[in-house]
Amino acid sequence: MDAKKRSSIEAEGSKERGLVHVWQAGSCSVTPERLPGWGGKTVLQAALGVKHGVLLTEDGEVYSFGTLPWRSEPAEVCPSSPILENALVGQFVVTVATGSFHNGAVTESGVVYMWGENSAGQCAIANQQYVPEPNPVSISDSETSPLLAVRILQLACGEEHTLALSISREIWAWGTGCQLGLITTTFPVTKPQKVEHLAGRVVLQVACGAFHSLALVQCLPSQDLKPVPERCNQCSQLLITMTDKEDHVIISDSHCCPLGVTLSESQAENQANTAISPSTETVDSRGDVFENTLVENDLPIATELNVGNVQTTSGDAISSQQDVMGTSEISSARNIPSYPDTQAVDEYVQKVSDRSIRENSENSEKPMASQPLVKEAIPNLHSPPTTSTSALNSLVVSCASAVGVRVAATYEAGALSLKKVMNFYSTAPCEPGAQAGSSSIGPEGLKDSREEQVKQESMQGKKSSSLVDIREEESEGGSRRLSLPGLLSQVSPRLLRKAARVKTRTVVLTPTYSGEADALLPSLRTEVWTWGKGKEGQLGHGDVLPRLQPLCVKCLDGKEVIHLEAGGYHSLALTAKSQVYSWGSNTFGQLGHSDFPTTVPRLAKVNGKNGVWSVAAGQDYSLFLVDTEDFQPGLYYSGRQDPTEGDNLPENHSGTKTPVLLSCSKLGYISRVTAGKDSYLALVDKNIMGYIASLHELATTERRFYSKLSDIKSQILRPLLSLENLGTASTVQLLQEVASRFSKLCYLIGQHGASLSSFLQGIKEARSLVILKHASLFLDSYTEYCTSITNFLVMGGFQLLAKPAIDFLNKNQELLQDLSEVNDENTQLMEILNTLFFLPIRQLHNYAKVLLKLATCFEVTSPEYQKLQDSSSCYESLAVHLGRKRKEAEYTLGFWKTFPGKMTDSLRKPERRLLCESSNRALSLQHAGRFSVNWFILFNDALVHAQFSTHHVFPLATLWAEPLSEEAGGVNGLKITTPEEQFTLISSTPQEKTKWLRAVSQAVDQALRGTSDLPPYSSGSSIQRQEPPISRSAKYTFYKDARLKDATYDGRWLSGKPHGRGVLKWPDGKMYSGMFRNGLEDGYGEYRIPNKALNKEDHYVGHWKEGKMCGQGVFSYASGEVFEGCFQDNMRHGHGLLRSGKLTSSSPSMFIGQWVMDKKAGYGVFDDITSPEILSRSQTQTLESLEFIPQHVGAFSVEKYDDIKKYLIKACDTPLHPLGRLVETLVAVYRMTYVGVGANRRLLQEAVKEIKSYLKRLFQLVRFLFPELPEEGSTIPLSAPLPTERKSFCTGRSDSRSESPEPGYVVTSSGLLLPVLLPRLYPPLFMLYALDNDREEDIYWECVLRLNKQPDVALLGFLGVQRKFWPVSLSILGESKKILPTTKDACFASAIECLQQISTTFTPSDKLKVIQQTFEEISQSVLASLQEDFLWSMDDLFPVFLYVVLRARIRNLGSEVHLIEDLMDPYLQHGEQGIMFTTLKACYYQIQREKLN
Repeated sequence: MDAKKRSSIEAEGSKERGLVHVWQAGSCSVTPERLPGWGGKTVLQAALGVKHGVLLTEDGEVYSFGTLPWRSEPAEVCPSSPILENALVGQFVVTVATGSFHNGAVTESGVVYMWGENSAGQCAIANQQYVPEPNPVSISDSETSPLLAVRILQLACGEEHTLALSISREIWAWGTGCQLGLITTTFPVTKPQKVEHLAGRVVLQVACGAFHSLALVQCLPSQDLKPVPERCNQCSQLLITMTDKEDHVIISDSHCCPLGVTLSESQAENQANTAISPSTETVDSRGDVFENTLVENDLPIATELNVGNVQTTSGDAISSQQDVMGTSEISSARNIPSYPDTQAVDEYVQKVSDRSIRENSENSEKPMASQPLVKEAIPNLHSPPTTSTSALNSLVVSCASAVGVRVAATYEAGALSLKKVMNFYSTAPCEPGAQAGSSSIGPEGLKDSREEQVKQESMQGKKSSSLVDIREEESEGGSRRLSLPGLLSQVSPRLLRKAARVKTRTVVLTPTYSGEADALLPSLRTEVWTWGKGKEGQLGHGDVLPRLQPLCVKCLDGKEVIHLEAGGYHSLALTAKSQVYSWGSNTFGQLGHSDFPTTVPRLAKVNGKNGVWSVAAGQDYSLFLVDTEDFQPGLYYSGRQDPTEGDNLPENHSGTKTPVLLSCSKLGYISRVTAGKDSYLALVDKNIMGYIASLHELATTERRFYSKLSDIKSQILRPLLSLENLGTASTVQLLQEVASRFSKLCYLIGQHGASLSSFLQGIKEARSLVILKHASLFLDSYTEYCTSITNFLVMGGFQLLAKPAIDFLNKNQELLQDLSEVNDENTQLMEILNTLFFLPIRQLHNYAKVLLKLATCFEVTSPEYQKLQDSSSCYESLAVHLGRKRKEAEYTLGFWKTFPGKMTDSLRKPERRLLCESSNRALSLQHAGRFSVNWFILFNDALVHAQFSTHHVFPLATLWAEPLSEEAGGVNGLKITTPEEQFTLISSTPQEKTKWLRAVSQAVDQALRGTSDLPPYSSGSSIQRQEPPISRSAKYTFYKDARLKDATYDGRWLSGKPHGRGVLKWPDGKMYSGMFRNGLEDGYGEYRIPNKALNKEDHYVGHWKEGKMCGQGVFSYASGEVFEGCFQDNMRHGHGLLRSGKLTSSSPSMFIGQWVMDKKAGYGVFDDITSPEILSRSQTQTLESLEFIPQHVGAFSVEKYDDIKKYLIKACDTPLHPLGRLVETLVAVYRMTYVGVGANRRLLQEAVKEIKSYLKRLFQLVRFLFPELPEEGSTIPLSAPLPTERKSFCTGRSDSRSESPEPGYVVTSSGLLLPVLLPRLYPPLFMLYALDNDREEDIYWECVLRLNKQPDVALLGFLGVQRKFWPVSLSILGESKKILPTTKDACFASAIECLQQISTTFTPSDKLKVIQQTFEEISQSVLASLQEDFLWSMDDLFPVFLYVVLRARIRNLGSEVHLIEDLMDPYLQHGEQGIMFTTLKACYYQIQREKLN
């Protein structure tokens, strides 16, 4: 056979990877065949449809085989060998998918290609039966602008639909049917649309069955458990109602929200048909209520009533139960048949469910009578998880009627405690038998059944492996009664309070492990959402209704689903614990179990011992890849068996009873399986050099390890944490820390197991293994866990657990032995528990071993070998290190057991470890009394000297040890120095001395490095120093020294004394910060002494010698005095200056002179420093005039405005006035900012903004000083009319002043404050303007110089000035002279002179006045020559003014123009001055253009 030949040839590389083997479905015994006509390319992925398949090779090529009716060439419809899809050549394809008759591929760049059958639009092309070649599909998000193409990660195809998962983790759908999950009724959908219902959620994977869809969605970040809302958050009606009948109480949650009813299929298809039977409506709307209330408000209910292990639940029994809920009457206890055993109950439930299925199918066809049918009510013993709350409530109702008066009494009188009632209800899901005769159970019976149930749960361990929260752990025991807080909201508050008194401990056992691990590894906190047709129960919601939109399968919450597969009409979910949940059609046993009903997920029973790590779902069968003992995956088949040709009756088809193991061990290592309709296919790797086997070993052991850790977590750790009386708060805290770290590690291992499973299905490059790339993640988690468990061990945690946990441990002895792999019958239970908690450390050896095996598959020189080798030694050394930590902890624990009790309490700390101790009298104190007992104990952080009942602790950071020289007489002596003690230890032998010296030195060194708990892989810490440094940094609190008692020193030390820079703080607030020498303040330092009386502090900065102030220094006393000068022995001694008081105080004075022993002595000068004589007379007068702020009464006038202006100018001129000081400081800051380095033209805008900001804020201050000053922009009414009306310059009208008021009449911050500020800020500001206009002004200046060479007459002619305005003669010193053609600089001389003054003014208003004056002068000159009145027009005026500007030769005219423009008052822009300024500006720009002419 071809396959045999191929396997016998030793081939290299790709020939031995991704080999394709095909089986025919339904014939388990037949050996697989090689795919006919297939060459030797490595196949990475395969996908199968009904009659065809697609292969994806390592190099990104796609091949099709089987029946391909869409191909255009007849020869290609049934090709003999796989054919290459040419349209995809050049596009590197990364994943493929097939539906029943269509195909899809995704390229490296995230583009989707579709081809094949397209009758339902499943290839995203309109009106085309077939798509022969792969065709790109455009997917764009309309919400983004501009439209962005959506990149795709993964595809899934059904019979008539396709789903695509985008890189932003959203689902896009196209095709036909409710399985799209789109809000539309028009099919086919040929333009991909987003499934809005899951928008905003992180979708991890999608899968498609024939007519249903599955999505794996990451859980939302866990919010704190909120109380259950009392009202519907959509329609605000009460969610839970309680009706108090005469003989019983009904608690109901049958709220039906009108805003969110799930449509049934008939409603979806037939909008017009509104006649829907009441019972169907009930079921639909109730289902929706759960979607609204439970799905959104992550209730603890669903998890607490977890029904993972229920065998015989009838999903359709719900509908019957709900029909009962719909009625107002409940059948009385007499009508409930009582069943003696569970089997009878099961049969009855089956019967009821069959009937309800039948009735429901009838209901959907014909309208029913309006009165609801009352069925026999039976407590819904097997509540499907989807409707756990409802089931529980139904149970309350039916039990309320069954127990009758007794339950009523419970609520009314409290005869039965509420706790027991709730326990009674909560036994329902797990213990059908306990309630067979529910009416006869009394309180005792309840208690027994409850205990039995707890025992069963913990023994079987069939509950969810994910511990959601300690609150849930609590619910396992006594507080299960609180699992429905909302349900009991109407009950008496007193009873509720009583029931709620439970000791709550909240340690999250499923870490919200965000960050690095979740970014690098697959998340285990997942939910499964399903939608589409549900006739066979393939949606898993416990019914057979279709769903138009995704709905969460609540009972898979917390099951850590990592992969989904959808067959034709069934679904599979693979969990991190290597279990498979299956639901949907089970006609041929394709679910891998025979439990009923199949409308909710159940565990498939594939192989008792080994876990499943990969699954595939075909049309009517399932495949399971299972871990085996030799790590070679075993393939199990479950489903259709040998259907006979032409016989289509399903009754004649046989199926497997349980999954069957296929014989494929000779093929090699299967990495992937794919299932179609009539055939399935496996990709197999040959185990060359043991490489593949080693990878499988790593993955298998990691997955098994995770299962074990999960079991320990759920079956040991969770019950332990929920025990009462666990000891002191600190012990409980340590145990909680262990639990939390264990949980974190467990979660990481689960994630790693899942990532290895997907790694095996890929290219399998060793360098991309997570434990290589991100080793620190694992090393840190193991180290953290080991630290917490050794701390727990040291604190005697296991001994403290012994008493409270003894019952639990005895009951679970077998479980403990099984989990810890301890087979010795005589081993103590606590030892087994100890072994169990240290189990994780073993896995490190396994990592090291497997990585070493992988390394041997590479050349020694290759980088892979080096990396694998290094990582292996890393994990091995950590394992050894952690083993050593465990031994240290056990040694320390043994010591504490023998140590006297009182001292233990004060010395025992979780992180403290014993290194060695002198109980064997090997070490004694020199010169000790004859009968004294001295015991020395060396810990990793301190040396303890114990005597009788007292002990003293010497921290290692401040401990120096040195051997005594033999000359000193101490042959085996050790000298120990601490900050306040010094003593000598004598050892019995030289060996003891060496041992102790080495131990102390190493311990001190480690304490200084702070690396005692770091494993050897961290850099540098593996290098051991011979002895710790004599000089070091440390913190120490003195306890004995008289001067330093209780003071804390933090800084440098040398041989037991503070030496170098440090900070010394006393408890009373005194503090010295500076240099030390030999334990005393010496050098430069700062000393603060609080003065409580004055609530200030004395402050000395200066030199010290031998602990005292000595040398130059400054002492600021709390009283305000300051001494600058020499000190000696803490006293003022030598030359010094003493300032007393402050400038404003009544008696400010200063003394400069000699001091001896803190007293003034010898020559000195004493002076008052701010007495009025110092001020000049003018300053004194100014200050006096400014002393009173002028106040104004009555209407505000121009005169008052002028008074304020004068006051401000005066105030800003003297630095002794606060405004003056402020302006002075602002000016200094402004100059420092914009002079020198700051003089950059780019800063001009900032400089202008800053001035405007000054104006605005100073104006606010001025208005505070003068409240009567109007707001900015207000007009001050004139007190007297203007003397004579003046003709407007350009228009003939008289100027009424209202149109263009002069500054002073309109109140503006610039008008008021610029005259004060701008003269001071002008130089830096004008420099910035000059720099900014540099280029413009150069052009202008060049032009000015050129034109000024011409005589007056020529220039006037050149500029186009009208002849009548040319001056004919001019008067020089009273003598009239005629103007000649050669005359220069004579015309309009007064106007030119006037304009030149613009450079001598500062404020825009002053500059505008100069411009106005210039215009006046021009007018005067023209009037003199014309001898008649006239009116200027701009055409006449402009050339004349241009002449004046040119002759004025103003160098920086551009800067002047821009400064005026930036800072002038806005109200002036449209007045006369504004027009004149615009004319000047026009001239400036005109002159630059003149150059071009």
